[in-house]
Formats: sequence, C-alpha cells, structure tokens
Amino acid sequence: MVRPAVALVVSLIPVAVLAQGRPARDTLPPLLPRVEEIALARSAAPAQVSAQATVFVLERGGFVKAETGTNGVTCLVDRSQPASLEPHCYDAEGSRTILPIRLAEAAMRERGLSKAEIAAAVDEGIKSGRFTLPSRAAMSYMMSSAQVLYNDSGRRVGAWKPHLMIYMPYIRPADLGLGGAPADGLPMVDDAGGPLATVVIVVPAWVDPQRPPRD
Repeated sequence: MVRPAVALVVSLIPVAVLAQGRPARDTLPPLLPRVEEIALARSAAPAQVSAQATVFVLERGGFVKAETGTNGVTCLVDRSQPASLEPHCYDAEGSRTILPIRLAEAAMRERGLSKAEIAAAVDEGIKSGRFTLPSRAAMSYMMSSAQVLYNDSGRRVGAWKPHLMIYMPYIRPADLGLGGAPADGLPMVDDAGGPLATVVIVVPAWVDPQRPPRD
C-alpha cells in the first residue's frame, strides 16, 4: 500500500518517467532510525521555528510525513547525494512550492533515475505548471551542525556554514548589486537566473540536534 505522502509525490512525476519502471540503484542513501531523523530534521532551524513544524522522514520509495506541525514550517533531511545529510526547514511558502519539488526528486532518486533525468523532469514540471514557483521570497533554514554536504563534483564538504536559502526565482547576482567572486560577509546566489535560484546568506550560529530520548 502506498502511503499518502509518497502517493502525492508520485502523482507529480511525469508519466513518461514513471513508465520506465527501473529498479532503484545500489547507491540509495541509507535510512536513519526515525527518531534520529526527526531530531536531525528539526535541527535545521532554531527550536522556536522547528518545534511546531511538520516533519517528513525518508523511507524506501520516498519521504513520508512523520509528524504534523502547526506553524506552516516543514522540516526534512534531504539527500541530493547518497551520503549527504541536508537538514532543511522550509517556511510556509517554501513548504507550498519548493517542498513538493524536493519530495518528487527524492521519489525519483529512489526509482534509480539519474541526475539528468530528475533535472529534466523538474524542469518539465515547472514549465507545465505541475510545480508552482514561489509568489514571494521563500526560505529554507540550513543551520544544522550535523549537515553533511557534498559539492557538485562529489567531494565531501561536511558541515559548511550555517545559512539561510532564500528562493527568488530567476534572480541573478547583479540584481543584488553583487559582482565578481563570492566574498565573505556577502550573500551568494546559487542557480543564478534559474527558476530555483536562491540567495544564500550565512548566519552566525549552528543549531545542534537534540539527542533523542532513550527508551
């Protein structure tokens, strides 16, 4: 039986992609104990943000809702690469617009699709209106001290810096008065000019995951 969250994600993936029906690859990310993953997901943001958030956890097949929150924020531990751990807490607008894209990407990774295939499916979904882009700036907190990040070439970066990601579709550095190479103390623009362009702002403090209570 497909759980509701997974069913929602699968319904957002183009039929042509699902029809391939290929098994998941051996490079799928390992699963964490649910209580540990919930604590890790909530560590993406300060407790005053994440304590009342909805939390998704990864299972084989995709993300499922583990806890229902009350403040419009949604937290999860994304895995854009098999060994990465990327705790995010999306604000209400990010939960409405960016989160469905991330859930769909995870479901497609579970099916063994390549990065290029996933990117093409997301691009098609944005162009067709299957995915909705933010109507205002949408934010994701990435402040967990337990984040494990990898760069685009696959090199482990580890816990980079605590930061906020502000999604502003199609924004470019020049729109913010930025030019040249990124500089300490200034925002950076990721995926500049693209529909999922983000302004990355480093913040001073990490958030440590709360140790799950022992049975």
